[in-house]
Amino acid sequence: MINDLIAQYNLLPHPEGGYYKETYRSNLVLKQQSLPKEFDGDRNSSTAIYFLLEKGNFSAFHRIKSDECWHFYAGQTLLIYVIDKTGQLEIIKLGNNVLAGEVFQAVVPADCWFASEPAPHSDFCFVGCTVSPGFDFHDFELANADDLTKNYPEHQSLIERLCRK
Repeated sequence: MINDLIAQYNLLPHPEGGYYKETYRSNLVLKQQSLPKEFDGDRNSSTAIYFLLEKGNFSAFHRIKSDECWHFYAGQTLLIYVIDKTGQLEIIKLGNNVLAGEVFQAVVPADCWFASEPAPHSDFCFVGCTVSPGFDFHDFELANADDLTKNYPEHQSLIERLCRK
């Protein structure tokens, strides 16, 4: 099934882990002067991707300058770990088992550090992410485990497990 999804949707390896394919980039462009000062240029108003993670892989801790809305499509539960600016950790269970507290959609707020991985019982997770203002790699920061641990030592084991550098 995983190889079928990769082939069917022309998914490519993502720098943070897993596979992705951009499916939408709005033609509406937001001018830099209308955006918060953190943005260094114009941005599309919205973007969307497919994202696939298989068992044993993870999306490493990173942050972006925009809100990111996650959508569940297929597979099993995806765990999304979000560390806000105060160090509070939230674990979102994205999936279709609402009786187990899973949700079909969840938003990771701008500038929060986050990572994701399939839950222990999950073989794969096929999801989507919508970003507004639209995603641009200039707004993407991959976490350094040592630096992130200095800021949030209470989450050291999670950070060390879900960072790539």
